[in-house]
Amino acid sequence: MLDGLLWFLQNIALAFYNLGQALLNPASWLGWVGGLDSLEAKQALMRFIYYGGSQEFFFVCFAAFLVLTGLGMWRNRIMWGAVRVLEGLANGVGRAFAWAGLLMVLQQIVIVFMQRIFVSVDIGIGLGAVFRKDISWWAEELKFYNALIVTLCVTYTFVQGGHVRVDLIYSKVRYRTRKMIDMFGALVFMMPVAVVTWMYGWYFLWRHLVVPKPSASDALERLLLKARALRWNVETIGFSPNGFNAYFLFKLLLVLYAGLVFLHAIAFFYRSWLEWKEGPESEGRYLDRDTLGEGEEAFEGTH
Repeated sequence: MLDGLLWFLQNIALAFYNLGQALLNPASWLGWVGGLDSLEAKQALMRFIYYGGSQEFFFVCFAAFLVLTGLGMWRNRIMWGAVRVLEGLANGVGRAFAWAGLLMVLQQIVIVFMQRIFVSVDIGIGLGAVFRKDISWWAEELKFYNALIVTLCVTYTFVQGGHVRVDLIYSKVRYRTRKMIDMFGALVFMMPVAVVTWMYGWYFLWRHLVVPKPSASDALERLLLKARALRWNVETIGFSPNGFNAYFLFKLLLVLYAGLVFLHAIAFFYRSWLEWKEGPESEGRYLDRDTLGEGEEAFEGTH
């Protein structure tokens, strides 16, 4: 028990050193951005892959959360500022990618017209250099639009109060008890699930982008040895011969989803704590929710 506590505290202390090293030596983990034309660039990519799913990265994030939480409890303005920034991020990303729903509908209409009326086997878009793919490719791409909405609009929907929730006791308890339940849910359910999803999703993504395939069980030294043979090998295999062949994007969306959920868990915990501390008059402060316009209040929250 004592050894575990010491290990935990030691990693929190090392987090500040690791963050400093990363900021002072960006080339050691970002040197691959210009291309993999040297061994140093390949090793930089392997460091990026390793640390992106490592316990070191987790403790850097955790230490940052502790520092921001401490500052926010000392000065509530700081915590409210974090809430506004993180909820603004959720709303901004969600509102942008919600348009994928309209694009999905329009593309499906075009597919039906081209297939049933014009009896075409492919669709091309663009001027000059035309991007042309089989109709089955465009039809399978609709799954990607749906994935965009599910993964990148999840926190936006949370801010807007659009997720379905089963309420057995929540509405029956007192105001401050509800806020405690919200804080407990953010810390015990949202954050751990987001962390586990990130840890698995990170290596799942990179195993479909490069070879030799990195593994979560590989030590940094082993990954640096693998770097000698490192090259891009982006997944381009679809479920059908002429179908959508960019399924690595789904792996990328899984990682982005986990990151958004983790950040919004922080925002939700902060909002719940501030509303618990400041009382019912602070509930909904700075909350930016969409509206259908004046006179449409009866339809709010029903979508």
